[in-house]
Amino acid sequence: MAIDIEAIKKKFGALSGNNRRGNMNWKPKEGEEYTIRLLSFPNNEGQPFKDFWFYYNIGNNPGLLAPYQFGKPDPIQELINKLREDGSKESYELAKKLYAKMRCYAPVIVRGEEDKGVQIWSFGKQVYQTILGIILDEDYGDITDPYDGRDVKITCNRPAGKKYAETAVMPKGKNSALHSNAAQAKKWIDSVPDPNTMFETKSFEELSKIVNDWIAGGAESGDGTEKGGKAPASTDDEAPRSTRDRAPSKEHRSLDDAFSDLMDD
Repeated sequence: MAIDIEAIKKKFGALSGNNRRGNMNWKPKEGEEYTIRLLSFPNNEGQPFKDFWFYYNIGNNPGLLAPYQFGKPDPIQELINKLREDGSKESYELAKKLYAKMRCYAPVIVRGEEDKGVQIWSFGKQVYQTILGIILDEDYGDITDPYDGRDVKITCNRPAGKKYAETAVMPKGKNSALHSNAAQAKKWIDSVPDPNTMFETKSFEELSKIVNDWIAGGAESGDGTEKGGKAPASTDDEAPRSTRDRAPSKEHRSLDDAFSDLMDD
């Protein structure tokens, strides 16, 4: 059987520590200004960026990837559906704490940090809409194009009286190449990761235990979902709903008890 050179290269990179997946996360610091170049994820159904849905409100888990978005059984979504069907005020309040929230991801080259190669920027819905709006504007077009795209300016500031910082995105005035050296540009493009390998989904049983513990007022801690790094968090334009929110005052010993109570009402 013929060997796969590309597969061997990937394995060699993993063994030698050259695959930096766990160190690729980037986010703008409050009060700082950055110039970045947005890239596109390959083989992503024509979309430049990738969005995922996470549960942020269960115990101290910083983010739990929602299985339902991949067509997989999801105990948390099942609970949400039951709560919605119940229609009581208490059920409504609990459901609000459980709803998944979208988080978006884009590969970027940060100017001045080119030695770090491709990094992954995580942002919320408002920034996502802003960037897509720029791409749809005929004056700018595909700003992710490596040959005729354009850099964008990123600022992150906290408005007076606001609890959280807000991220602003402004396209630069001129089109430019990703890099003056075509070989370097290609190296960056080829190193953009498959977004579907960045996170792993917990099993139905694992998620059931996590939400059972949360409902019962038990364990406050839990594992994140991101492979090789910190679990995702919503920290810029859309602040996360508290990960320490507790279930309403009515106590349930388990997820099954919560379902039973809903069906008995």
